[in-house]
Amino acid sequence: MRKYYIDNIRWVTVLLVVVYHVIYIFNSVLSFGIIGPVTTFHGQDAVQYLLYPWFMVILFIISGMCSYYYLENHSSKEYIKARTNKLLVPSTIGLFVFQWIQGYVNMSISNAFQSMPDTMPKPVLYIIMCFSGTGVLWTIQLMWFFSCLLILVRKIEKGRLWKAAGKATFPVIILMGILLWGFAQILNTPAVTVYRFGIYGFAFFMGYFLFSHDNITDILKKYSIPLACVAVISGIAYVIMYFGTNYAEAPVVNCPLAMAYCWFACLAIMGIFKRFFNKCNSFTDFMTRKSFGLYVFHYLTLSATAYVLVKYTTLPGIIIYLITLIASLIPALLIYEIISRIPFIRWCVLGIRKKSF
Repeated sequence: MRKYYIDNIRWVTVLLVVVYHVIYIFNSVLSFGIIGPVTTFHGQDAVQYLLYPWFMVILFIISGMCSYYYLENHSSKEYIKARTNKLLVPSTIGLFVFQWIQGYVNMSISNAFQSMPDTMPKPVLYIIMCFSGTGVLWTIQLMWFFSCLLILVRKIEKGRLWKAAGKATFPVIILMGILLWGFAQILNTPAVTVYRFGIYGFAFFMGYFLFSHDNITDILKKYSIPLACVAVISGIAYVIMYFGTNYAEAPVVNCPLAMAYCWFACLAIMGIFKRFFNKCNSFTDFMTRKSFGLYVFHYLTLSATAYVLVKYTTLPGIIIYLITLIASLIPALLIYEIISRIPFIRWCVLGIRKKSF
């Protein structure tokens, strides 16, 4: 039977990613790849601190869980083929077919074109735009990498680790947060800080080995309210303590409080959703089917709209926020509907080989 709470966690998290990026592009804390503040009030930046520690971690946990469920009924070869189509193709070939447009917008926002010599060959400029357009696709690049690594790990552990993980008790699950903190300290790329192989790899494999057990998520369901209370308290403490600092880089991004908040938030979300939102209706079904397309395209429409509004209008900041939010949702879904209907292009950009209407 389909686990609807997993679908609901995924699309809700994608919506929160959209909200995060709307706040991020106008934030007053970080300076890389943003337009900058459009209001004198900066309290909305707190949203970044509330979301950043856990929202990518939960997506990797969900990815690991779904990998287990898929491999129950498919071979390793089928799994790698499916993951390659869905994850690797859009984040590599898709860059050259479509995401170069995102690269153009990103470079316009950061004034990169002004620093380039006029003699730069057009093919070189195109390649730079392609890689600059990676944007949010770094997530699915890492998911593909961990998926390939999972097949190797499965051959070594032969199911023993999965069975052992299923015996974990509630205190053991809580203490796994210490391992999360440990892995957050390692395998972090120095230049592009989003590639945090340690923490995201740990989350992915915890999803596969630990949280794919129904008895484990039933424990989280049982203690979901206390877990949520701890997550809220630690989240508020984290915002109060670190507001105004760079939350995306060490030492803040992987400090003990950030990791504690991250772990309790992830546990609480899985428990709350399994307890209250393990169901489906027409709206949740729609969001489940469209969430990947929304994730892939939202930042293009968001960043392009934000750039145009700030550069060519004098609208109040709150109106700019509102229009940018709307632009990151409806136009992104429209682009998804168009691209998903174009043969071959839909495979390059979305990993879709066939589309039924």
